[in-house]
Amino acid sequence: MRLCAEHVDWRVHGRRLLDDVSLTVEPGETFGLVGPNGSGKTTLLRVLAGLRRPKAGRALADGRQMQTMRPHEIARAIAFVEQQADTLDRLAVRQAVALGRTPFLTPLSPWSEEDDTIVDQALAEVGLETMAERLWHTLSGGERQRVHIARALAQRPRALLLDEPTNHLDIRHQLSILRLVRRLPITVIIALHDLDQAMDCDRIGVMEGGRLVDIGPPREVLTLERLRHTFGVHADFLDDPEQGRPVLRFRRAL
Repeated sequence: MRLCAEHVDWRVHGRRLLDDVSLTVEPGETFGLVGPNGSGKTTLLRVLAGLRRPKAGRALADGRQMQTMRPHEIARAIAFVEQQADTLDRLAVRQAVALGRTPFLTPLSPWSEEDDTIVDQALAEVGLETMAERLWHTLSGGERQRVHIARALAQRPRALLLDEPTNHLDIRHQLSILRLVRRLPITVIIALHDLDQAMDCDRIGVMEGGRLVDIGPPREVLTLERLRHTFGVHADFLDDPEQGRPVLRFRRAL
């Protein structure tokens, strides 16, 4: 699925959170959004997920304006994993993941064995198959995040948008989730704080003050000058023979 933002603006109480942002993410691409806190990453993700209507400009999914699409149409094509979401409902893990199938259920197409299989696969993909009956309130923050990712996978989306999905995960699960995301044969847009993780994206976009200030392959965009100017840090690139790519070594903040 191709996702586009065309000259998108978004304001809240007179404050401009997105300023004339234009972006096209190609089908099957893994695109990273990076930038300081408050730079507009989450707002842009929500616009591209069809959850916010731009104040100006437009968002498109495969050439269709999202403003003209019904919510269930968007939900069948695009899954969004928030940075942190909670529920007061007394749900088991499996029930929470099964919510990902909701857009596909109708009176003529009720729950089926295929839906059971899809939920089982989503649980297995995030390593939660043994916790399917655990209740939501007994889960750690990292476990809850993995449930949200499984719920998104259960939607079988053509585009997956994730807002800093590794924030609450230990390093082992960070790496496993990122490996899973990278091998998905769908369009992925992922907001990241960890710039080393962003190096594995096909392309990245740098947000600063609500503007998309740079876009391209990670090594071309994350120059030492960009790291100083946008992120306020001094860093060096080191060659990692094991990973086969450059890695960042941060020396100090400005």
